[in-house]
Amino acid sequence: MVLMKRLYPSIRPISAALSCVLLARGPHYSGNFTHSLPMCSSSDVYPMNRKYVPRRAVLYVPGNDERKLSKIPSLNVDCAVMDCEDGVALNRKVEARETIGRMLGKLNFGRSECCVRFNSVSSGLMEEDIKAVFSAGKLPQTIMVPKVNSVQELQVLSKLLDSSLHDRHIAEKLSLVIFIESAMALLDLKDICRKGVELSIKSKIFSLDGLVFGSDDFCADIGAVRSKDSKELLYARQKIVTTAKAFRLQAIDMVHIDYKDQESLRQQAVEGAGMGYTGKQVIHPSQIEIVQEAFCPNQEKIQWARELIQAFEQHQTSGKGAFTFRGEMIDMPLLLQAKNIVQLAESIQTKS
Repeated sequence: MVLMKRLYPSIRPISAALSCVLLARGPHYSGNFTHSLPMCSSSDVYPMNRKYVPRRAVLYVPGNDERKLSKIPSLNVDCAVMDCEDGVALNRKVEARETIGRMLGKLNFGRSECCVRFNSVSSGLMEEDIKAVFSAGKLPQTIMVPKVNSVQELQVLSKLLDSSLHDRHIAEKLSLVIFIESAMALLDLKDICRKGVELSIKSKIFSLDGLVFGSDDFCADIGAVRSKDSKELLYARQKIVTTAKAFRLQAIDMVHIDYKDQESLRQQAVEGAGMGYTGKQVIHPSQIEIVQEAFCPNQEKIQWARELIQAFEQHQTSGKGAFTFRGEMIDMPLLLQAKNIVQLAESIQTKS
């Protein structure tokens, strides 16, 4: 019970059976609308607590296009990514690095998270990306690294980040988000996440915070052809979100390429949220509102969650583990889902 009180200070003692449920689920058990990241069962990979940063929509903006970058504050997007990778032609990489460095210093991102996507470890371009971006007066809040295919590449990345900023005062660790885009990365995903958490604990510079599913590169790697319903990607999507949650990481779902088909986008975003993803990549400003709405509980759901939590607290004095609420039998997993809904809504409101 001492552990229970530490993890759940607002919940009064309950039955031993339900205590076991809580401990098994962890203090960050996640339901359908989940920002919470379930506790891994293995203590050697349990990461440090991090403040949750909503990334419902993750928008890529070419790093060499100052006009588009300057529009970021007006887009109301959770996460704005200044891109050095796929969004920039090879002969414009230097320009992109220089432009991103300038924009870090002069652009007010408003409510949007300031993020930079480097080129991959294997590209041979990452060191120059890091050198240019980190020489700017202001650092990004988050860095994204594509095509992380192995533990070895993650170790190389860790050394580059730590050595580049070892003599610079970092008030708060940079968040690191990595992309899973190949069959090998998917096969080795558990080991990659485990190593990422271990390196995060040791590092004073970065903390692994999320996984992104790079679906188009993944399809190319396995020889699949993208279909409208994306059924060929179901296994990969499920494995990525499951592994991410096991290691208390955010999971960012695939891009919807046809940005003009808003109904299909909405359906895919709702599907991803239902699978447990915390956000989705977007490639056009017109996708932002639809995606962010899909990954946010509506007011009716929030009200239901608040009233359920209140009813639970009222029933604690009776010592009952389960009770009836609005005609439904409520047990601990549903209560935890309600708590997740409220916490997610509050996180989004705070950021707004």
